[in-house]
Amino acid sequence: MAAQKINEAHEHIAKAEKCLKTSLTKWKPDFDSAASEYAKAAVCFKNAKQFDQAKDAYLKEAEYHTENKALFHAAKAIEQAGMMMKEQKKMPEAIQYIEKACMMYMENGTPDTAAMALDRAGKLIEPINLEKAVDLYQKAAGVFENEDRLRQAVELLGKASRLLVRLKRLDEAAVALQKEKNMYKEIENFPMCFKKTTAQVLIHLHRGDYVAADKCVRESYSLPGYSGSEDCVAMETLLQGYDEQDEDQVYRVCNSPLLKYMDNDYAKLAISLRVPGGGGKKKKAAAAPQGGASGAPAAAEEEDDYEGGLC
Repeated sequence: MAAQKINEAHEHIAKAEKCLKTSLTKWKPDFDSAASEYAKAAVCFKNAKQFDQAKDAYLKEAEYHTENKALFHAAKAIEQAGMMMKEQKKMPEAIQYIEKACMMYMENGTPDTAAMALDRAGKLIEPINLEKAVDLYQKAAGVFENEDRLRQAVELLGKASRLLVRLKRLDEAAVALQKEKNMYKEIENFPMCFKKTTAQVLIHLHRGDYVAADKCVRESYSLPGYSGSEDCVAMETLLQGYDEQDEDQVYRVCNSPLLKYMDNDYAKLAISLRVPGGGGKKKKAAAAPQGGASGAPAAAEEEDDYEGGLC
């Protein structure tokens, strides 16, 4: 089966080369047909699991689409070349091709396609390179933001913010979260603004900046429904406990379901928060609220990531 597909691929390449030849009666190469034949060859190589040859065929397809000024199709072919690198576990090379494709999508006037490709690239590289994933998610968010597609932009910013927390780049995470919150406010998703305020407070307290944490809560009073809400009361209680160095109060808030079942990266910030000069004593596990939510165990298992805080 594989041998048959490889033979078919070479037949398509031969046809492509024929399309590119000129003669007395054919003055210009037929780039469109050549690109089509290389695309067929690439699929044959791919089906035969000859991914390196498939990549080369996709790049040839892209070359002739570019000659034909069909930039969108050229970008698609380059993106496919990147996916062939992914099949070979060559992630940095894969990302390079996908980023190149994204630039071509932008040049072609199809920014949405570019943003979605950047998001896919981020997901590919995230397991092995968090820093690069942050960069790709932020770029994708920027493209969507320029197109006034704020719901898509804020979702990608959220991915970047969580990874910045995981990387312990808390200053950048604080900035990213503020941008997220502003976007949620713009699209009038106020409950998400409340959640982002909670995440901001946790980050600022880990940075040792009580004033910034308090400011986030005070600014959120202007959000419809925030004052007196469960999120607001929890943050006021947390800030009071932190300011008064009341370990028990901080522990109760940070181990409440509201915080413990946040996105895992923020939950780990909550359960590892210690008051200044509190010695970081661990409370008995029995004091923690019981709950069946699935997010808690994962957060608890990894709490040592932020043991003692980051300030």
